[in-house]
Amino acid sequence: MATALAAAVSLPSSSKSSSLSSRTSIIFTERTSFNKNYLYSKNLSIGGNVVSIRAQVTTEAPAKVAKHSKKQEEGVVVNKFKPKNPYIGRVLLNTKITGDDAPGETWHMVFSTEGEVPYREGQSIGIIPDGVDKNDKPHKLRLYSIASSALGDFGDSKTVSLCVKRLIYTNDKGETIKGVCSNFLCDLKPGAEVKITGPIGKEMLLPKDPNATIVMLATGTGIAPFRSFLWKMFFEKHEDYKFNGLGWLFLGVPTSSSLLYKEEFEKMKEKAPENFRLDFAVSREQTNEKGEKMYIQTRMAQYAEELWELLKKDNTYVYMCGLKGMEKGIDDIMVSLAAKDGIDWIEYKRQLKKGEQWNVEVY
Repeated sequence: MATALAAAVSLPSSSKSSSLSSRTSIIFTERTSFNKNYLYSKNLSIGGNVVSIRAQVTTEAPAKVAKHSKKQEEGVVVNKFKPKNPYIGRVLLNTKITGDDAPGETWHMVFSTEGEVPYREGQSIGIIPDGVDKNDKPHKLRLYSIASSALGDFGDSKTVSLCVKRLIYTNDKGETIKGVCSNFLCDLKPGAEVKITGPIGKEMLLPKDPNATIVMLATGTGIAPFRSFLWKMFFEKHEDYKFNGLGWLFLGVPTSSSLLYKEEFEKMKEKAPENFRLDFAVSREQTNEKGEKMYIQTRMAQYAEELWELLKKDNTYVYMCGLKGMEKGIDDIMVSLAAKDGIDWIEYKRQLKKGEQWNVEVY
């Protein structure tokens, strides 16, 4: 905080000559901190004379520095449609994208928006399922990461896509429980109406820098925002954006029949082998050299040194989406790597987050 200090110095009269005038005003500025204005007074001895110093201290609040985001935030729309006034879209496509022997079903669905829900890659929308809850009140919305680029799967900016896993589990009483919204969505037929809210979120937006290194860590349906990233990066042409950096995707699933959008990603790899790296971690079918199951953090550990070197660069951005437990496994890898360089990983990660280089959306 810049502080102005005005001081009046008074000298007593003396028969002896003095190089100082009998009253001198001094104004100077120094960097110090004060909570409020106050009057400062003190007696000093100078050359045998007692000098009285009275200083009026005034403080000025520092000018706020506008934050300049590294992400593509310009023109981003948030909460155009709210629960009380949702957008009514229609189902254009709803298809299962996991194999019949996969542990659980995952569906890819496309809804019409007629361009009325202007979202960006990395944002989410809310879905309000039809019907009422046990208290006869309308169901609350559920949030889902958008799985399509801003242009949509049909390239006309008039659709939005989701990647949804049907939730079915058995509770402690042996009862079969079905997730309200996931089952509602997975059962939708083409032509059906769906209530959409949003879009929301800025955490997972792409960086502005087209030469950036973008590391994407996903488990299961956490792949959704990265499909939107990768379509923009490798399947589309934009006058204002041409990706020339490195996109590196790690996708963790239980079985090979659970790999989502595998064919799409492999086509991207063929199209841009220098700009796209692809690594799958199939936990029930793959192991590392130690015989350990191949989870996403296990696969990453095989490239640990390389990933750590990338994380030291200002133009590397990490995005994580999926099950909450994945973050701890990744932290465990990074703690030891950072320690080799005498760096506290937790503090370093905090700085990465502050600089928008470490982005997490887990559930």
